[in-house]
This record gives sequence, structure tokens and C-alpha cells, in this order.
Amino acid sequence: MSPILVFSILAVYFSLLLITSYFTSKNVSNANFFMANRQSSWYLVAYGMIGASLSGVTFISVPAWVKESQFSYMAVVFGYVLGYVVIAKVLLPLYYRLNLLSIYTYLTQRFGFWSHQTGTAFFLLSKMLGASARLYLAAVVLQLFLFDALEVPFFVTVAITLGLIWLYTFRGGIQTIVWTDTLQTTFMLAAVVATILVLSQKMDISYLDIPKTIIESDYSQIFFWDWKDSKFFIKQFISGAFITIVMTGLDQDMMQKNLTCKTLADSQKNMFSLSVIIAFVNVIFLSLGAMLYLYAQKNSIDLPLKSDEMYPMLAKDHLGTIVGILFVVGVVAAAYSSADSALTALTTSFCVDILKIDEKPESEQKNLRMKVHVFMTFVMLLVIVLFDIFNESNVIKAVFVLASYTYGPLLGLFTFGLYTSWKVKDRFVPFICIVSPILCFFLDKYSVELLNGYKFGFELLLVNGALTFFGLFILRKKY
Repeated sequence: MSPILVFSILAVYFSLLLITSYFTSKNVSNANFFMANRQSSWYLVAYGMIGASLSGVTFISVPAWVKESQFSYMAVVFGYVLGYVVIAKVLLPLYYRLNLLSIYTYLTQRFGFWSHQTGTAFFLLSKMLGASARLYLAAVVLQLFLFDALEVPFFVTVAITLGLIWLYTFRGGIQTIVWTDTLQTTFMLAAVVATILVLSQKMDISYLDIPKTIIESDYSQIFFWDWKDSKFFIKQFISGAFITIVMTGLDQDMMQKNLTCKTLADSQKNMFSLSVIIAFVNVIFLSLGAMLYLYAQKNSIDLPLKSDEMYPMLAKDHLGTIVGILFVVGVVAAAYSSADSALTALTTSFCVDILKIDEKPESEQKNLRMKVHVFMTFVMLLVIVLFDIFNESNVIKAVFVLASYTYGPLLGLFTFGLYTSWKVKDRFVPFICIVSPILCFFLDKYSVELLNGYKFGFELLLVNGALTFFGLFILRKKY
């Protein structure tokens, strides 16, 4: 694929995003930017959240992960469904009842100032690291398909990528994101399905025989029953449920979209619909991974050492121009659909929770919000560059590992708040929330020696949350 062709396709794609932004950001106030005046249609939010939930990490890393973990990731996905039910039945009613702009405001009402600031800080850290890891993949693809040929440094590629996101989000905020996510989800799913169909043609497999081919391959095992294995089905399932609860239900980014729905009932419809769609879509991504590895085996193609480079390499060099174009658009759409809303959520949380923007004169609010948006964009640029330097693993695995450490304290805080009536010694909460992840790090590092060969997987998140909960129990007030 020539750089000119790639550039032309991306120019058309971003033009669509900018046009969408133009029409959805007219006369936008802070209320529109943060909550879209709670006028979003639930089905529009549900469809757009597919892309935001999956991101470029799913687009590239889930197919790449098939070689290492086969279809065991479906155990996590089945857990997602349970997690979405908990969010719909427990968390969304709370958020709507309290009429929250930032969900972390709940922590002030329940515990106090320091708990609120601690929860906000962990969200900002979690979302910045997670969003940066996801967007990193899109920047790598753009570098491979376009900017390497132009001899543009990776740092500049990242800056351009973030600059484009800033352009179509800085005015419209969440009101624009709801619409652009819908557009980007469509491109992402079209790219995946088209790639599978092209692979079946190149391998002389009829479309109806694709499921049979995958099931009979070495990549289709879902159930692993060795309790010491990180792929053990039960702990993967439980981990998936809690990953969803914290990375969706306790995440300002994901909840901000849900809270733009007109009513609680609409928001719950969105969540239930999303739970079913996400499971189906993840099956498609895993199937794509199996087909890519089978194609590489059949054609004796040497794959890159980094598994995340497998799909980009095959799309660029082996699957033809159409798949190459769809891949570029798909991965950019997937990455941008999560990164743009993350940037908006980071701006929202920092403005509302840290700067208390609603307490400032209305004449200052818009200017302050835009400065924060620029600041968050710059920080994300630095984090992505650092991620490129230090990351050596599969990115989806890195994202979940990061989530285990950074979302655990949020899980402990909200669980203690929802399921106990105790108050806590608020000023000591930051200490507990910092110590818990540190203890988890050492527990994970030495688990084989300490726990008779047991290896932690994503369930480390539960341990982190439980340690935070126990710490809060110790801090409870006796009166």
C-alpha cells in the first residue's frame, strides 16, 4: 500500500469525524460538554459503546492473544455479561438517584473529601494509562502504514494522532463523542468481518465452514480447569465480571456516556443490550485471530516476535490492498472511539472533581475546561511515548494488569460504601489505597513460592479490592 493511498483514506475518514463534530458541537455549554443534557438515545449509546469498550487493544491484541491463550479469553467475556447486569441493577440506579455529574462525587457524600480525591486520582491514573496503551496501538499502525515511509519520528506520529482527537472533541465533548463513536464502531466491525471473509477466500474455505475450521484447529479451547493456571475458567469468569464492574461501572468515561441517556430505564436497556453484543463481537475477534494464525501456518509465513505486530504485518504485506485499507481504518476507528471519550472523561473528572468547575463563575468555566483539555492531551502524549519505550508484552494483557493495580482501590471504596453503613477515618483513606496495590505487586511477584505454585491472573483485581475493603474496615469509626 502506498503512503499516498493511506493518507487519502485517513483524510476522508477524519473529515467525516470533523463534520460530525461540527454539527454536534454548535452552541455547546458545559452541560452539553459533560452530559449532553441527558438527551441521548439509549440504542445510539449502546451501539457506540461497542467501539469504546473494545478499542484498538481488542482489535489487534485479542486476535494476537489466540496463540498464547486460545479461546480462554471467552471465560473473561462471559464474566463481562454478569458484570453488566450488576452495573445495570446496582450502580446505575445509584448514579441516577444522586444525579451525579462525576460518579466520584459519591465518595464525598459517603466518606469525605480525601476519599473523593483518592478515588478521582486513581481514576485519572487508571484512565490515562489505559487510554494511552490503547492509543499506542493506533499510533504504531499509522507509523507502520504511513509515517515510516515519510521518515516521520514516532513522537510526531503520536502528536498528530492526539491532535486530531483534540480537534473533534474540544468543543462538543460527550455530545460529539456519542455520535462519533457510532461512526467508528461501524468502521471497526466492518474491517474485522471483511478480513475474515478475505482470509476464508485465500484459504479456500467456504463462509459456512469457517466455524468448523476454527473449532477443529488448535486455537479453539475455551475451558481450562487447572486451578494453578492463569487461564483457569472459574477465576477468569469471576475476574471478567469484576473487570467490567470497575472498568465500566466505576469508570467516569464509560458511565458518562450511560448517564447521557434520558432515563434510568433507558440507561439500563443500553447496558443489557451491550452485554449481549459484546459477547458476540468478542467471538468474532477471537475467530479472526485463529484464522490469521491458520493462514500464516498454511503459507509458512514467519510472524513477528511481538504478537501485537502479527495482524498489522499480515494486513499490510499479505492480504491485499482492500484488507490493508480496512485494517488501517478499523484500528484507527477502534482506538479513537476509546481514546476520544477517555480524553473527554479525563477533562470532566479533573474539572469537576479537582478544580470544582461548577463553583466558579460561568464566564470562566469554558476557558478553564479548554485549558484542561489541552493539558490532558499533552500528558497522554508523554505517557504513550513512555509506553513505547518500556512495553514488551501483549498490550491487552498490559491493560488488564494495569487495571488490576489501579482500579482495585476504586472497587474497595465503592463496595465498602454500598454494602456497609460505616463511616471511615477519611484522612487515612489515601494511605490504604496506596498500600493495597503495593502489597498486590509483591504478592503477585512471589505467588509461586508463597502459594504452592499458584499464578495470579486478572483476579489480582479482586485481591486488591479486598485489601482496600479490609483497610477501610480497620479505619471504620466506632461511633
